Amino acid sequence: MGRITRFSRFFLVTVTAAVFLLVSMHAWPSTSFRAPAGDSIPELNRMIVEIVAQQIGKTVDRGECWDLAALVLNDTGASWDHEYIFGRKLDPASDTLFPGDLIQFEGVKIRYKRGNATYTETMAHHTAVIYQVKEQGVFVIAHQNNGVSGRKVGLTDLELKTIIQGKFMIYRPVR
Repeated sequence: MGRITRFSRFFLVTVTAAVFLLVSMHAWPSTSFRAPAGDSIPELNRMIVEIVAQQIGKTVDRGECWDLAALVLNDTGASWDHEYIFGRKLDPASDTLFPGDLIQFEGVKIRYKRGNATYTETMAHHTAVIYQVKEQGVFVIAHQNNGVSGRKVGLTDLELKTIIQGKFMIYRPVR
């Protein structure tokens, strides 16, 4: 019976923590931003996100960052230059960004804080797919060939305001 009690206590603490995290993530929504509703996301973008979801934890092609972009664009029949222009260029200050949009980083340096630690990351030439839009300028990106997930597709948070150097372009896939 002692095992059941410990398990029950563990289960209760785990569920309570999960509920707290979910509530805290959504308790104070921004009044000026609404994440795009699923039905407002362009069809091509939805298809891209579905393909990306199937690739998480796997190596796409050679494991290069842009191999993921090539896969999703080719598999959805999107038009692109087969280099680094992935569709219609967007302005993140004025255009609504959706999951399935692609980001090309050039000479980017990111600096952010987690707790008391400050982290710096560099992306000399890197490609990623926006997997989730959390709020304006805050995303979960899917990418491979990076320091977090190596040559497998992984998910990482990105806040545009943490980019302190370099440039990035965001593209909407088109047919």
